[in-house]
Amino acid sequence: MKRLWLLTRLLDIKTMKRVILTLSCALAVLLFPGCAKNYVITLNNGSRINTVGKPKFQKGIYVFEDGLGQKAYVPAGRVREIAPASMMVEQDKTRFDPSKR
Repeated sequence: MKRLWLLTRLLDIKTMKRVILTLSCALAVLLFPGCAKNYVITLNNGSRINTVGKPKFQKGIYVFEDGLGQKAYVPAGRVREIAPASMMVEQDKTRFDPSKR
């Protein structure tokens, strides 16, 4: 009788460990893809380039992967700012609006 109770108790612990492991893996899968961020490179002329992943600085140029998945390059002298896409603020204030006089 005691062995049966111990066996059911052991199976209960194993089941609980599996449930906890499964839930923690599912939570990790949902949270960790946020680490692969998109970045925006703002050039000196005001134009913006969206990148997949953080651009890398190599020998005076920034190397990055563009939205189509192709490798692209920008000289460092043309770059004003590199920031995560979530941190970028829209800057449409420089455009002319004829309704405002």
